[in-house]
Amino acid sequence: MRTILITGPGGCGRTTVAAATALRAAGDGTRTLVLSADRTDTLGAALGAPTGPAPRQVAPNLTAWRPDAAAGFRDDLAAFQERAANVLDLLGASRLDAEEVTPLPGAAELALLRALRDAALAERGEAHELLVVDLPPTPQALALLALPEELRRYLRRLLPPERQAARALRPVLGRLAGVPMPAEWLYDTAARWDLELGAVEAVLTDPDTVVRLVAEPGPAGADAVRAACLALALRGLRPETLVANRVLPEHAADTWLAGPLAQQRKTLAEWRESHDVHRVAHLGRDPRGTDDLAALAVPGVDGTTSTVEWPVTDRLAADGVLVWHIPLPGAIRDELDLIRRGDELVVSAGPFHRIVPLPSALRRCTVDGASLRDGRLLIRFAPDPELWPGRP
Repeated sequence: MRTILITGPGGCGRTTVAAATALRAAGDGTRTLVLSADRTDTLGAALGAPTGPAPRQVAPNLTAWRPDAAAGFRDDLAAFQERAANVLDLLGASRLDAEEVTPLPGAAELALLRALRDAALAERGEAHELLVVDLPPTPQALALLALPEELRRYLRRLLPPERQAARALRPVLGRLAGVPMPAEWLYDTAARWDLELGAVEAVLTDPDTVVRLVAEPGPAGADAVRAACLALALRGLRPETLVANRVLPEHAADTWLAGPLAQQRKTLAEWRESHDVHRVAHLGRDPRGTDDLAALAVPGVDGTTSTVEWPVTDRLAADGVLVWHIPLPGAIRDELDLIRRGDELVVSAGPFHRIVPLPSALRRCTVDGASLRDGRLLIRFAPDPELWPGRP
């Protein structure tokens, strides 16, 4: 199943572009599912048909789904209270009723991740051929894309899978140590979460998953695109297409729109130097319904992958080092920071950071320096003589 993730700064029309993309694919005969995490039914307004917590067919070959974050949060809390009943009773804690629970921040994003997982698992039944995801505005979308990897890392640090081998010994160890040991359900829950997060991560990193950025060509849109591209690069991704939305007509240059048009031309010229730019003209109104969506010339579903390789080049013979190439377009040297921690590297670029495992060959090396050249972070690793046999 092909997946298209669509995001952009708030107010850029990303939901409309997502709806138009899904409608175009469905019109070409592709069984399509479009997902949205908006609390308000912006997706339904664009499609001209309400959407909600249950998938609904809104056009031939097109199903729309807006997961209910509140219901998912309540179900998760109820399940947790049921599993932790003995501990809660021991502590004398009062249980929360579903009616008094308000979803915490991030519940909508978690609901969207769960919907992604369910859509991926449904692929086995060939329910849909294309998944179009209307992600939240760029800052929240970037955090959402990072969440599965980060949560899996936290789970493995807090509850290492290898320790589950001692399940039968935990009651004995608890009595000997005099402290309570993690309950069986906790390890089972962690394993289930890891499996579910792994399914989501597989969707996000699949070569058939692409990221499309939507932005209005102008100073604010240019700033948002630069930040988004840097953050995506840190995740090993790049936008497959940059959708320049609400492009003003050139014949309006003699009107009061002359200033915005000049900014638009400048931004589009800059974008074309480094992106595959697809222009979507301004309709002169907010698109509503399938007729308006069909009038938007959004790009088709065929495109190149969004994943980016981080290669390691062998320069041992020439310089005595291995070099790790990490593409970071738009990065500023003074805002870069690197920290080696065991077999992991913490990479920070401005407000964005990621903890990545080192490739196996680099784990036997020490960091020998780094440089930023033409949007690429080059990290040099020198073999550690104690860990690299045959090196002086």
